[in-house]
Amino acid sequence: MNKRVLKHSFSLLHVDHVKLSEKWNYPNVLSPYYRIYYIDDGEGYIQDGKKKIVLEPGHLYIIPSFTLCNLRCESFLSQYFIHFFEEFAETTSLFEQNRKVFKIPARDVDVQNIRQLLKSNPGRGINRSDNPRAYEKKDYYTHYEELNEKVSDAVYLESQGILLQLISRFMHSNEFAASNVASSPSKILEAISYIHVNLKENLTVHTIAKEVNLHHDYFSRLFLQFTGERPLNYIHNKRIQRAQYLIATTDLSYNSIAEETGFENTPYFCRIFKKITKVTPGEYKKLNNVSLTSR
Repeated sequence: MNKRVLKHSFSLLHVDHVKLSEKWNYPNVLSPYYRIYYIDDGEGYIQDGKKKIVLEPGHLYIIPSFTLCNLRCESFLSQYFIHFFEEFAETTSLFEQNRKVFKIPARDVDVQNIRQLLKSNPGRGINRSDNPRAYEKKDYYTHYEELNEKVSDAVYLESQGILLQLISRFMHSNEFAASNVASSPSKILEAISYIHVNLKENLTVHTIAKEVNLHHDYFSRLFLQFTGERPLNYIHNKRIQRAQYLIATTDLSYNSIAEETGFENTPYFCRIFKKITKVTPGEYKKLNNVSLTSR
């Protein structure tokens, strides 16, 4: 019997139905949360760095967290949107190997689910203000966390169920399956879990290899083979993703974020942050402020 238990949970941030115009034009969006769109009229597009994906009626789209993209509408776009955080411990993101935009045809049940999610979670749009300064990070995210706490258990479970159903739709797609790497050996999965749980600690190739009882040279080759990254690069990427989340959702200083994510000092943290994201932590904070108004 398969006793696997999903180690992921999803925290609803926004859900709404909006009419967009040419003002919906946001380049270099890089958010710590997921986006799902359902288009019921009009046209727009998403550019994810690899290709241009047309937003067209009757289709669902997902933008995984930390996926750099451009959002654009030339004239008119009617859109349902859902934003949510993914939480996971001792495992990896469901879209670990799939940081790109996916597009699938919507089914009637998908549309019904999205409309039910909106009905059960009223007042979860992002129409407070067009001024990014109105979205103070800690207070802003805390407000929506409080809304999630206030809903009934029935609504909370219903919302989780709808999010899981919508996410599974994309994971069933042939494109998702084709883009996944081959199943990794248990030792590599164990190493990845160890990295995620211990990001704050002093992680080296030797310490991780020892943890999974492999020689460090063999471990490095195996890790590269099955993840496409060298262990140190993978650690840096995961630390910077965590740093992006903390910048977006807290008022922690960069010194505190560097310490929280396992960097030995702030200058080194800033250097690795810019190397990976192409912007400084301060520039990322400003970009994320703007993206909050981008839906």
